[in-house]
This record gives sequence, C-alpha cells and structure tokens, in this order.
Amino acid sequence: MRYSRLFGRTAKTAPHDADSANARLLAQGGFVDQLMAGVYTFLPLGLRVLHKVKNIIREEMNAVGGQEILMPAILPKEPWEKTGRWSDPGPEVMFQFKGRGGADMGLGWTHEEIVTPLAKQFIRSYKDLPFSVYQIQDKFRNEPRAKSGLLRGREFSMKDMYSFHKDEADLVQYYDKVRDAYLRVFERCGLHALVVEASGGAFSKYSHEFQTLTDSGEDIVYYCGKCEYAQNREISEYKAGDTCPKCGGTMKEGKAIEIGNIFKLMTRFSAAFDVGYTDADGAKKPVLMGCYGIGPSRVVGTVAEIHHDEKGLIWPKSVAPFQVHLVMLTAKEETATAKVRETAYRLEQELESAGIEVLFDDREEVRAGEKFADADLIGNPLRLVVSEKTLAQSSVEWKPRMSSEAALVPLAEVVAKCREFLAA
Repeated sequence: MRYSRLFGRTAKTAPHDADSANARLLAQGGFVDQLMAGVYTFLPLGLRVLHKVKNIIREEMNAVGGQEILMPAILPKEPWEKTGRWSDPGPEVMFQFKGRGGADMGLGWTHEEIVTPLAKQFIRSYKDLPFSVYQIQDKFRNEPRAKSGLLRGREFSMKDMYSFHKDEADLVQYYDKVRDAYLRVFERCGLHALVVEASGGAFSKYSHEFQTLTDSGEDIVYYCGKCEYAQNREISEYKAGDTCPKCGGTMKEGKAIEIGNIFKLMTRFSAAFDVGYTDADGAKKPVLMGCYGIGPSRVVGTVAEIHHDEKGLIWPKSVAPFQVHLVMLTAKEETATAKVRETAYRLEQELESAGIEVLFDDREEVRAGEKFADADLIGNPLRLVVSEKTLAQSSVEWKPRMSSEAALVPLAEVVAKCREFLAA
C-alpha cells in the first residue's frame, strides 16, 4: 500500500473528546473514525488490524473444534420472552424497536436465545454431542456509558462461541480447553491475560474473565504476584496483602481491562427451549451448555491502550497493519532523487514479492520529520528509510519501532534481514 493512495491519514491533533489512549491514538493515527459515542468506522489501517485479530481467534477456535456460523443481528421478540430477557435486562441493554406490521424486534447483544433453538434442530441422541459453534459478528448494546474508544462501545465486534454437552464432566473438560485457547489468543495478540474468577450468576459459582493489567483499566482485580491466581473485586474473598490460597504468595491489587469471558451456562438456556438428548439407555437427558466471548474490536483497543509511547502506537508484529513502513526521502537534486525513487520502488516490490506487508510512504512533497512522525504514530514494527545519504553507502536505514537506535543495512541484505526480524 502506498501512503499517497491510503484512505485515511494521520492527524496532528487528537479529537477533543478522546478520553483514553486508544481513542486518541487510533483516531489520530488514521485507524478509526468516530461517528458518534460508542460507534466507529474502521478505516483501512484499523480494519487490517481487526482482521488479523479475528484470524488469530478463528485459528484458535477452529483448533478446539469450533465450527463457524453466522447468525442474524435483527432478532424477534419471542425467543427472548422464553428466557425472560426481553424485559430483563430489556431496553436498558437491548436496542428494541417495531418492525413492519408492528412486530417487536431487537438488535443482537448476545445470541444464547438464538443459538439454543438452532442447536435443538440437530440434537437427537448422545451421538450428536458434544459440539461447539461460534460466530464473529457485530453486536449492539444500549451502553449508558459509551467511552474509552473501542473499549466500551454501542456497536462492536464480538466472537461468541457456544458449546453443547451431554454431562458436566464433558462441559468442564471443554471449558478448560477453551480457557487455554483464550490464553493463546491473547498471547498471540501481544497481551498477557490473567484468568480471573468472577461471579457465575445463576449459572455456576464462578465464571472466568480474562483481564490484562494496565493503569488505564476500569476493573479492579486481586491477583497473586507469584502464581497469578486472581479474583474480580466484586466477588473477591481477598484483599491486597493477603496470602494466596493456591501457592502462598502475596495477593496484589491492580487495575485491568477485561478482554474476554467464559461461562458454564449449564441448563439455563437449554431448559428454556427444552433442548435434550436420548442417552445410550434411551433415557431423555438435558443438554448442558457453555459460552465463550472475545471482543476483537475491544482487543484492538486494548493493544493500543497498552502498546504505545509518547510518539504513537507500537503494534505487536502479529497484529500490526503492515510489517514494514518504507520511507522514501527526496534529495535536493533531481538526479539524486531519481536514484532514491528507483531504489525505493524496487525495494517495495522485492519486499512484497517475499510476502512482506509494506506501507510505502511515497510522498515526495512531505519533509522527513513529518514522515518519521507519521511512521511513529502508525506504529508498524519496522521502519526502512531510503535516502541520498543511505544510498551513498548502498544501504537502507533500519529502525525497529521498539528501538531508539537506527542502523544501516546493505541493500542486498534487507529482504533476508526483514524475514529474520519478523520471524523472531
């Protein structure tokens, strides 16, 4: 992608209402555009990051046997009445409206009421169990406090997976497998997550949240500094300074951002829709369920919230919009500029032919300082600079975004060195 053709550009100032690092940097960096409170357009740079997060999630959900489906976002009233959730939590959470003919409808904020009767159509006996299905879809919540950029929105991307089991032992086994898969997802996205015990509500004693520690977090968790056993403050039996019940370490208090959650739903929804199966002895048994949520857009916001400095974003290699930010600097003399131009365009082609994603700042009227500031703000992992000065030594300036130091790398070695850097 050439910067001169990129839709969406960097801005020198942040939106006046940007109340968090991710809101400020994603807007200023040209990743998103705010339409209204809690509702964003993903621009090309931001959409590339979002797609990469979604693909990581897909890979890990597929690896634990999840099958991808896509359910509607416009939902009828009737399934929600069966579970009592049309009126409770009702319009406080769900956008509800009248369709043609006066039919009551709502926008999906979760999909238990839809997936459960869907699954019922395909469950007859114990031989049909277990299975799990997931979707990645935009969700809508009538959020009273839409703020903090992508962290608390009214429209947002969500991966919700639902599993169906013949007994609790099977549910627990799969629940633990998904828990481990979630940790892999977050690690691959550049986030260290704590598995935090939270209230299970009507479902079970505990659910589990995945929280990443940061001073900008809205949640409070108590966690062991040694084994990382953790509880949400709302249900915590511990406080800072207490002894960890698991390993004897010391419990700490920290702010955190929730980036995922998993629940053992048990029969909460299968009972409401009379979803059961026939066991090997011919007896009718209830199906048990689990649900597992990750917000890809929230993950993007959390990565931005944590991985940045005073100059801009610092994307992990796995989710960066581009792997290399190639900068061309023109010279005073046209002859020298022509050589720089030829070398930069050739290097762009060589990198892309090697499968390396390149954002090429080909603008000739923009000064070096502005180009470097844009590169730092956008935050791709590696910046390469082609200039009259570097070509005098048949080299390219090499500077990882995480480093304060730049070095010269021979032109003939750049592609191989990029491969090595990106694989590390």
